[in-house]
This record gives sequence, C-alpha cells and structure tokens, in this order.
Amino acid sequence: MKWEIRESLPRATAVALGAAGVGAVLLGWFAVTWNPTVELRWVSPLVLPSPSEVLHAFGPLHWTQGLTRSILYSLARVTTGFVLAAALAIPLGVLMGTFSQVRAVAGPLAVIGGYVPIAALVPLTISWFGLGESQKVAFLFIASFFMLLPMVVKTVADVDEVYLQTGYTLGASRWQTIRHVLAPVAAADIFDHLRTLYGVGWGYIILAELVAAEHGLGHMIQISQRRGRTEEVFAVLLVILAIAIAIDQGFRVASELLFPYRNR
Repeated sequence: MKWEIRESLPRATAVALGAAGVGAVLLGWFAVTWNPTVELRWVSPLVLPSPSEVLHAFGPLHWTQGLTRSILYSLARVTTGFVLAAALAIPLGVLMGTFSQVRAVAGPLAVIGGYVPIAALVPLTISWFGLGESQKVAFLFIASFFMLLPMVVKTVADVDEVYLQTGYTLGASRWQTIRHVLAPVAAADIFDHLRTLYGVGWGYIILAELVAAEHGLGHMIQISQRRGRTEEVFAVLLVILAIAIAIDQGFRVASELLFPYRNR
C-alpha cells in the first residue's frame, strides 16, 4: 500500500483502520490482565483491571452508587457551563474579530485568562462562589469561556476579505456586514469549535466535582479511588468517554444538517 502525504481515505477504509486501532488496544489490555490469578498478571489490578472486571463494576455503580443520577448531574453541570460560555464568548469574539478597538481592549484580558492554569480555577471559584452548585458551574463556565473566545476571534478575523468587499459593493452597512457576511461565513467553523469545547468540558468535569460534590461522575471517581476500586474508576471513565463521543457525533450530524455546503 502506497502512503501519500495527506491522502484522502474512503470512509470505509478510515472506519476499518480506526476499528483496528481500537481493537489492538483492547487486545493488548486483555493480554496483560487476562490471568485469573492476580499474582501472575503482568500488571496489578490496582493499576489496570481486566476488561471483565471493569464490566462487572457497572452493576454496583448503577444499583448502589446511583450511576444514572450522577450522569444527569454531570450532564447538567457541563451543559450549563458550556451554554453560558458560548453565550458570552461568541458575541464578544465576533466583536473582537471584527473591530480592532474591541480586540485591543479585551484582548489582553483574554490572553491573561488563557494562561491561568485550569486547576487553579478550583480554589479560586471556591473562594468566589463557595462549595455549592454555583461553584462547579462557574468553574466550567470560566474554563470553557477562555478556551472558546480566542478560537472565535481567530475564526472571524480569518474570514476572507473578498466577502466583506462583496457586502460593501452590495450596499451593506457595517452591522449588516457583520450579521449577514462575517457571522454566517464563520458560523460553520464556530460550530466546530463548540463541538470541540463540549467534549473538553467532559474532561473538566472531574476537576469541577473535585470538592464537596454529592453527586456526579467526578465524585464517583474520587470515591472509587479512595476505596481502591480501580475497576470502578475505569468504568466511570468509560461512561464519560461514551457520553462525550455520543454528543460529539450528535454535533457532527447537526453540522451536516446546518451546513450541508461543507459536504460539497
């Protein structure tokens, strides 16, 4: 098989290669953990449990620890922080990408916020919002906002000048150009950024639920870790991955419906 740089693969080939990669990882996981005698395993179950042990952990997680309820709590927190971040970052990013004056004022603050370590936001939001639900949502909002804002700014700023000149030629005003030219042209890429951001939000959920969380997937991971039940930790991580992948595919389908011209 000849390998070309940036070669476009048929969808079936790409899917088959992706499945092969996942299968290889699963096979390797099984190979190093398959022995029923714990002492004879290549890797201790405290470090890496076997696939069957992880699967068996779903029962106790569901029936005794409220897995479904924790999923709903985490889903609500991630979604709320995501929506608030998008509601503020998109209009501000459009203005910053359009007007140099707005970018000059807000740009330094956005850069400073982007360099703040995500983990440092946990104690900061606790100081500002206490230990309640608002702290967790605020953490997800701030982390998501400073990730999304520069992406929106760059997307709008990168809109080809020919679109603006076409709008001006047709007699569009400044705000009409923003509404009917800049925003629509950048919309597809901004939607892709939202898709990425929502997936990253599920990575932040463990930090968001690090302190004083009564429910949530991050809270379940902490409890399982304290009890030394590594198989439950892996099971919850698989749940987070499954949710993130399912939502990501939902965004992909929505993108194809909202922006069908991109498929062409």
